[in-house]
Amino acid sequence: MLKGQRRPGNGFDLSEAPSHLIRRCQQFYGDLYARESGARELTKQQYTLLAALEHNDGASQTVLVEITGIDRSTLAEMVRRMLEKGLLSRERTEEDQRANAVAISPTGRKALRSARNASDRAERALLEALPIAERQKFVRALAQIAQAGESFAADGGDRKSTRLNSSHIPLSR
Repeated sequence: MLKGQRRPGNGFDLSEAPSHLIRRCQQFYGDLYARESGARELTKQQYTLLAALEHNDGASQTVLVEITGIDRSTLAEMVRRMLEKGLLSRERTEEDQRANAVAISPTGRKALRSARNASDRAERALLEALPIAERQKFVRALAQIAQAGESFAADGGDRKSTRLNSSHIPLSR
């Protein structure tokens, strides 16, 4: 039986459920990021948005939803607040006057540099929970799962598309 599956008598152990463990890891990273960044820095989601824009400056909000995984309404509200803080700029796209192209402002770039240091420290602290030899394997496994999710979404939920060859997934660091 796979870990996290129902046991005889309808028993279910959250401590063995991959989905629950991923959520707990995300919460742990959030706590680490908050500690490293302090109240003066960007939130995790603001950092994620600015990091996505760093390589996709001028992307539409629709594209940013796809890149970041932040839902449409949350992203729209984030963009509004970040515009007010001077972290972003926004203008209508030429292709679709209903869509907004979002870019990082100079103030946003400065905030991104500062938050990146906090994020890097938090990620190092997160991985310190693992033996050194396991850290790269863990990141590869996460990348493989993330890629499977992207393929699943791109293929309209076709379960077969989630079976990937991990040798094609590069490490981001």
